[in-house]
Amino acid sequence: MADRRLLIAGGIAVSVILCILLINVSLSVKRDLGNLKAQQKEFLSIKDEFLSLKNRIDTVENKKSLTKIEGIVQAADEVFMPLGLKRKVKSVKPTGTKDLKETIEEEAEVQVEKVDMNEMVNIFHKIENSPMILSIKKTTIKTSFENPTLLDITMTIALVKPK
Repeated sequence: MADRRLLIAGGIAVSVILCILLINVSLSVKRDLGNLKAQQKEFLSIKDEFLSLKNRIDTVENKKSLTKIEGIVQAADEVFMPLGLKRKVKSVKPTGTKDLKETIEEEAEVQVEKVDMNEMVNIFHKIENSPMILSIKKTTIKTSFENPTLLDITMTIALVKPK
């Protein structure tokens, strides 16, 4: 009889120990699951950021290969000629060339006189959506002396091209 009670008590003790171990394992697995879910959310946000940057880089890479522009003066002509503003461009003065790691950046100061607001927006749109890598470094917009409804624009634009 004592052996039987001892056996039952031992069985209960082993069952309690097993339950405690299973609870600890269960809590550990839940904690690990929470950590993994947090990592998954972080990876998803990094993935979205990566895809966004990749799309932007692909856009720039595609622009590099679309046209064969010799220099900043030709690039300025490509921007202003289709808009019919070639006669309003007073000057295009190359200001310098920067030699970067894998690219060359040519800058020029462009002076455009007597354009209206719509033409100015078209110029900026054309520069932004041109088939080459053009950026506007600095822009000064003043009203024209002769006609206050027209604008005189002086801007520094840069052409980035591969070496």
